[in-house]
Formats: sequence, structure tokens, C-alpha cells
Amino acid sequence: MKFQTIKTDVLILGSGGAGLFAALHASQANPDLDITIAVKGLLGKSGCTRMVQGGYNVALSPGDSVERHFMDTINGGKWLPDQDMAMRLCQTAVTRVQELENELGCFFDRNDDGSLHHKAFAGQTFDRTVHKGDLTGIEIISRLMEQVRALSVNMMEEHRALALLPSRDGEELAGVLLVDMRSGEFRVVRAKTVLMATGGGPTMYRYHTPSGDKSMDGLAMALRLGLGLRDMEMVQFHPTGLLAGRDTRMTGTVLEEGLRGAGGHLLDGSGERFMLNYDDLGERATRDIVSRAIYAEMRAGRTTPNGGVYIAMSHLGPELVAKKFPGMVKRCADCGFDLAAGRVEVVPTAHYFMGGVVVTADTRTAMPGLFVAGEDAGGAHGANRLGGNGVANSTVFGGIAGDEMALQASDQQHWADFDEAFVEAEIERSLSPFRQAAGDINGIRDRLLDVMWDDVGVLRDADGLSRAQLELTRLKSELHASGLADNNRVFNLSWHDWLNLNSLIEVSEVIAGAALSRENSRGAHYREDYPQVGSLEESYFTVAQSNQEQISVERQPVVFSIVKPGESLI
Repeated sequence: MKFQTIKTDVLILGSGGAGLFAALHASQANPDLDITIAVKGLLGKSGCTRMVQGGYNVALSPGDSVERHFMDTINGGKWLPDQDMAMRLCQTAVTRVQELENELGCFFDRNDDGSLHHKAFAGQTFDRTVHKGDLTGIEIISRLMEQVRALSVNMMEEHRALALLPSRDGEELAGVLLVDMRSGEFRVVRAKTVLMATGGGPTMYRYHTPSGDKSMDGLAMALRLGLGLRDMEMVQFHPTGLLAGRDTRMTGTVLEEGLRGAGGHLLDGSGERFMLNYDDLGERATRDIVSRAIYAEMRAGRTTPNGGVYIAMSHLGPELVAKKFPGMVKRCADCGFDLAAGRVEVVPTAHYFMGGVVVTADTRTAMPGLFVAGEDAGGAHGANRLGGNGVANSTVFGGIAGDEMALQASDQQHWADFDEAFVEAEIERSLSPFRQAAGDINGIRDRLLDVMWDDVGVLRDADGLSRAQLELTRLKSELHASGLADNNRVFNLSWHDWLNLNSLIEVSEVIAGAALSRENSRGAHYREDYPQVGSLEESYFTVAQSNQEQISVERQPVVFSIVKPGESLI
């Protein structure tokens, strides 16, 4: 199979907050570098950063501190975060927000005295979430996109990454195999450094917040390359996803955490407030606690017409709600709900992936030349991500990756050679559905959504996880035996649906395996058969790897490099 070969110094996969910040910083570090951004969709129009509503955590208020932010992150992550990464996140967030405002031109909401406004977010001991109303992500990504488009950067839009390509000797990364979705042509991009910032997107669950094109492609590629993936059992469910019925894609869309932070109430199907029965913090408990409480109410049958619970804001005053949360009010109105004056049905929705590739605090991986930032990288959040730490994570580590890649690419004189036979094999793997009779891809996807929601979801146990592993094996076999009705590769969305589903199933197998391996309950991972947290001093994280399509999971001890359980920096 023919393929085109391209050379670049820096290749960035993804154009969310991490990818765009990396491009910006790499260009600033060395304007002479040849930088290429490849994105599955359109530049700045895809990725999850633009979907961020709530805001950006940063310790800038009087009385707050980086140390307090760090301790909230460690406690929220149930003592599983990589502490060096968590500290780097909290420290650099201060610099990055100032950069966003002063260099990129972001307009965040301010108090009457001109200082940045900080709102309350669950699980934090200080109001430190800066924001632009409830549409923070659009503000950040719009300004970033303006800056990056002004650079002499190569844009490869609607190019899907298919495989990470090791060098012939296997000692470093040589580049990436991509397919131009518009033409169906294959391209190998040889690069001195590669950033994987394709984002997470746990869309293998029945209710999920990201758009359907987010399909864990990056983690699937890393898995096939043999890299270790940590904390893969840690799937964060946002407690309040809009529940508008199964026949609309709006179901699962996040109603942001600031609603509960501002004093919103969660009500069961009969209108009774229930969160104080589960936690003294009520609706302002962390996301994992609130999600489990809602799930328990659903399982007990105390539900709304669509099977969820209600969020109510009207007791705060409809005018105040409409002023503070205009985006949320409009989104609910589009689906026939009145958030300001009525009640809105919600359900826990798969939102964010704490797990990812094992990286260092400077975004390097075990494969020289490959950097990972954003939701593709594991470690910063541990067992639970604090609301507002997600966009901070992407922009902080995206910028760090850009700086580091520029240094390496500037010093490195050669491009590693890739193995053409390896490329041919990966192309043939991607074309396999064209050799099969047309199958029911949508039916396989529906079964995947159900098995992950039912057996690998908010509440788990050994029987359900084992059942899920068997079903995932069947689904993979059925998918590989299912082909396409149209053999034209030009913008064949059915082909890309197949590739999306293949990535989702591969990563789902790792999630189930890691969840079965963790025999305690921490943060987003709750085992009903192992409800105890376990010893904090003996905390471990899971690392999953693929060996000849068999998933192995090992435990590694958390290194308390900055603070130990029982200690505090504040």
C-alpha cells in the first residue's frame, strides 16, 4: 500500500488546550522549528477544552496558596496522584493563567475591585476557580486558536492518527502513521519529537459528556506500542449530566459543578433532597461521592420520569441563576427544561479519564521522542480529578511539553528511520474492515455502552467486572468479523466509526482489567465487594500493559515525594 512521507521537527497530535499550548511554546522557544499539528477534526474546533464550562483552578486569592491547592489535589485524588506532577500543576497554573490573560488576551470574570473572580467548586477548601461565566473553555480555546493560527505552523486537519511508529532498532519514536480522512490517503510523518495530546473521552459508557468522535485513540495506540498505562480503572463520572432521554445526543451533556457550588439541590423523583443522607457536605461533596449517591437513588427506584434525579436552582432566585449561568440555562431550555425556575433531570455521566500513559512531570514517556500531555497522561489526578483542575492540567502540561520538545528537537540533528514493514502491517490492520462482509457496528456499540455502564460503571464488583471482560472479548471478535458496506476510503465515516469502536473496546478491556485488579475503593473506583479505602501509607497505583493482546496489570507503590499521609503542607 502506498503512503506519503513527510518530515517535521515537532509533531503534535490534537488541537485541544494541550496541543495548542505545546505549539505556541515550542514556536516561542525556537521560531525556526518546523511544527506540525495533526487533528482528527478541525483546528480549535475539536478537543474537550472548548467544552469546559466551570473554570480554571489557580491559587491567586489572598489567603489561598499553591500548597493549599496541592493538598486539595492530593486529598481529592485519595493519595494516589504523582506528587511531583500535582505540585507542577499547582505551581505552573499561576503562571499559565497570567499568560492566558496578559499574553493571549483571555477575559475572565472580575470582582468590582478588578481582581479575578473565584467561584466555589466541590472538594476544595478555597474558592479558586477563575472563569468566564460558564463558558470558560470557549474563551481559552478561541484565544489560543488565534495565536496559533498566526504562527507558521503546518496544519493537518481531518487527519486521523493510526499508529505510533518506533524506530527500526526500537530505541526511540520515529513518527506517526496517519490517514487523511478527506482522501483516504496514508501519510507517515517523521518527527524528531511527537506530542500525544489526543484527549481521553470515555465515550464507551451509556451516558457520557464528550462528543462521539472522542474514542481513546491515543491510549489505544500507546497500548499497542507497549507503553504502560496507569490508573486505568479511574473513570470520573460527573454527577450531573443532562438527562433528556436516550433519543437525543444532548443526554449526558454536563450541567457544570458550579451549579452545586452555588447552592443547587439534588432531589429524588418525589422532590426530596437526599445528598445530606450520604455526606455532610451535601451537594458540595466530591464528584465520586455525589455520583454514587445519585446511582444509589436510581437503583432504589426513587427516580424521575427518564430514570435519573433532579437538580433544582429556583430557590436561589431565577434571575440570579440566569445571570450567573447563562450557558446552562440556554442549554437546558434547548431541551425543554427550565433550569432557572424549574427542575432539570440529571444522571451521572462519564466525563473524564484520570488514567493515562505513564509520564514524568516534564511529560516524557518511556519511549524517547514521545511526549504526552492533557487527558492522555496519567498521574496528576490520581483517583479523582477536582473540578477546575482539568483545563489547568491541559494548559500547564501542554506548555511544558512544548518547551521540552523544542529543546530536544533543536539539539537533535537526525530523524530516526522507521520500519516500512511495520507501517505496511499497520495500514493493513486499519483496512481489515474492508475485507469483511458488512456487519452491525451500531449494535456492537450499543452493547458496549450497556456493558460498561452496567458492569464497569459507578459501582463495581468482581462478578460484574468478570462478566464485562467476557463480553468485551466477544464484542472485539464480532467487530473484527464485521465489515463495511462501502469500500471507498474517501471520507468514509462508517470506516472511522469502526476504528473508533475498535479503540474504545481495546481501552475498555484495560479499564475492566485494572478495575478487577484494584481490590479496594478509592475515589472514582468503588468496589461493592471491597468497599474499604485500604491503607493510605501502602497506597499503590495500577499499571497496565499489552503483551500479544493479553492485558497484564501490576501494582506499583505511590511515591510520597512531597507529603506523606497524615502530614500536610498547610
